Amino acid sequence: MIAGDLLGERARLTPGKLALVEVHTGRRFTYAALDRRACAMARVWTRDFGLAKGDRVGILSGNRVEYVDAFFAAGKTGIVLVPLSTRLTPDEREAQIADAGVRTVLDSGTLDAMDLDAGAAFDPVPCAPEDLWCLLYTSGTTGKPKGVMLPHRMILWNACNTVLSWQLRENDIAPIFTPMYHAGGLAVFLTPIFAIGGTIVLHDRFDAPEVWRAVERERATVIFGVPTIFKLLSETAEFARAELSSVRWSISGGAPLPRYLIDLYQSRGIVFKQGYGLTEAGVNCFAMTEEDARLHAGSIGKPMLFAQVRVCDSTGSEVAAGQTGELWLRGPHVSAGFWNQPEATAAAFTPDGWLRTGDLAHCDAEGFYYIDGRIKDMFISGGVNVYPAEIEALLVQHPDVEEAAVIGVPDATWGEVGAAFVVVRADADRSAEDLARFLEPRIARYKLPKRYHFVKELPKTPYGKVVKPELLKRGAATP
Repeated sequence: MIAGDLLGERARLTPGKLALVEVHTGRRFTYAALDRRACAMARVWTRDFGLAKGDRVGILSGNRVEYVDAFFAAGKTGIVLVPLSTRLTPDEREAQIADAGVRTVLDSGTLDAMDLDAGAAFDPVPCAPEDLWCLLYTSGTTGKPKGVMLPHRMILWNACNTVLSWQLRENDIAPIFTPMYHAGGLAVFLTPIFAIGGTIVLHDRFDAPEVWRAVERERATVIFGVPTIFKLLSETAEFARAELSSVRWSISGGAPLPRYLIDLYQSRGIVFKQGYGLTEAGVNCFAMTEEDARLHAGSIGKPMLFAQVRVCDSTGSEVAAGQTGELWLRGPHVSAGFWNQPEATAAAFTPDGWLRTGDLAHCDAEGFYYIDGRIKDMFISGGVNVYPAEIEALLVQHPDVEEAAVIGVPDATWGEVGAAFVVVRADADRSAEDLARFLEPRIARYKLPKRYHFVKELPKTPYGKVVKPELLKRGAATP
């Protein structure tokens, strides 16, 4: 079990190595320079803000070098970083801030005012493997946000194991254009690349042509994104003409990867892998070689080193090869559970440490795993989880809505989008635009349904539960 100052240790070993390129400013930082900045941030937190080990500090910002500074300052101080999504409404953010007991929020204005380049000495605070490094919030099916507890052990193990299992190299160069408030922004590839001593190319936002220009200019070697991002990248003129010989492979996560995208990128000479993970597990859980990616397209690969995997039936018993069941994970890459939610933790984690993922999967005779779907009705839009219960609970607050059910339906751009089936009062005359206007100030835009169906009644079981598979048939058949 491990804990410690990852950036400080890397700066000790390779201080002059280029660690990070900030695309929108052009600034370039060595490991030594980044470590001095993280130390300066740590001093601000402990000396000026009066924060101590175990306190929670929120950060509300787009991608920038100060985000990296804050992440590693948390590792040095034992102060728990709480990344806050910039896409949430103020009410949603306030709920997370209150739940975490955040003492200070670092917003863009606060970060702009910090002078971290001068650097400052700071002696790291000793941290144990189970001391928390981050709280990352993910919505629950009931709509209440859940803070996933990420201890030092989990973050550092994932970093080192990703290096080993994905066979990263010290000369690897990886762009980050996904938001750093998501687990993917931190674990793919920030911590693994820093563990091996490679270079991160940090984008402040996703801009498809800019990504390809930076890949070509900086000679990037490995690329991570969600299927929607890879689709948008493939539709640019730069995709066809960029010089991409430096790219060893790309990897997709967050949602099922369409086969046509695999073929499209392979036609440009890029090996395309499909990954799998979730905030509660690292997020990197499986690995595959470049040859396996070609031979087993559609597979998420084999479990990473020292990661235990089971495919279980409803009783918790393992199913035979080729049969579908729920994917269970166990190992040092798995989180410590949910912040202040013992019932949710008990529901997701077995007493002997297995994480029930809620995803359906099967394993073939050669040991390669495939994702078959999701047990819950959560859907993924643009690589981001969306939970219908949260949207449904808001829709029925509309004075003219009697019942509502939301499902995910296929979409060419986003993978899936929300479709709302709504029963309104008999004397009401409501439109999709009315309901959209009602929802817009209450939830993040990516959660907003893209389709509305007004129905007389919802299909239900004799016990009153909505039959969502029936709605899925209707939603898929209606553009």
